[in-house]
Amino acid sequence: MMSGGNVTWQSVKRLCGIFCCPPCPSRIAAKLAFLPPEPSYAIVDESVGGGRKKLILKEEAEWQYSDRELECIEALTLRTSRQQTIAAIFIHCVPDAKYTILFSHGNAVDIGQMTSFLVSLGSRLHCNVMAYDYTGYGCSSGAPSERHLYSDIEAAWLCLNKRYGLCPQNIILYGQSIGTVPTIDLASKYEVGGVILHSPLTSGLRMAFPDTKRTWCFDAFPSIDKVPRITSLVLVIHGTEDEVVDFSHGQLIQQRCPRTVDPLWVDGAGHNDIEIFPQYIERLERFINIDLVVS
Repeated sequence: MMSGGNVTWQSVKRLCGIFCCPPCPSRIAAKLAFLPPEPSYAIVDESVGGGRKKLILKEEAEWQYSDRELECIEALTLRTSRQQTIAAIFIHCVPDAKYTILFSHGNAVDIGQMTSFLVSLGSRLHCNVMAYDYTGYGCSSGAPSERHLYSDIEAAWLCLNKRYGLCPQNIILYGQSIGTVPTIDLASKYEVGGVILHSPLTSGLRMAFPDTKRTWCFDAFPSIDKVPRITSLVLVIHGTEDEVVDFSHGQLIQQRCPRTVDPLWVDGAGHNDIEIFPQYIERLERFINIDLVVS
């Protein structure tokens, strides 16, 4: 056994085969995480000169509502600090909403496929919702990378502040799966209204090698080292039978966060079905209507 990491020489060879040699964090991230689907939507200019934009959903988006709800969705394109143009939507779910949820989606989907879910989520929680596509996803330009994740969410964050005039205390950050990576990074820099981490991962290397006990210099997505810097109230959600991100990741994230509420451990839930359990929406409602009020 190698000292300090509980990694055998056979594991080291496998590590190099997966991650490349010498290891490169951006390549680790690309091989572990990024699976952008074919775009399920388009964004078109409604007026001459490129003013207001409109979201056009394709069949793959599986839109479940009427044109009336679709009119409540504002399509946007944002420029990131890394010179990429990313697609985003702002969903006006309820008038005079106290909170707006900044939603960072999971892997292998884009904001078109998430639109129906986000409309339902915002309506149930009486919140407006902003979601964005990562670089290389949907109608966003470029190729995905870990660094782009951080600049992507920063662009969405700045848009909420400058375009919509929202204060940090009125924004709830919600990250799902790979979306917890940029969410945790942003939450470690700003105090916000609240943070929701849905099936979070601790780091890329810990995903591939569960016995990893430390963060190596070539590790990707080192969220576990960032969560101690989050000053906002955090709700962690995880399924006990998660086949993609092991339940232990959520437990460790919960332990490392300085300010957490009672987590939601969904017994029997996997990685992609937590939302169908009734306790999911009930816990979110309690977090917004009770936990954030008394904190």
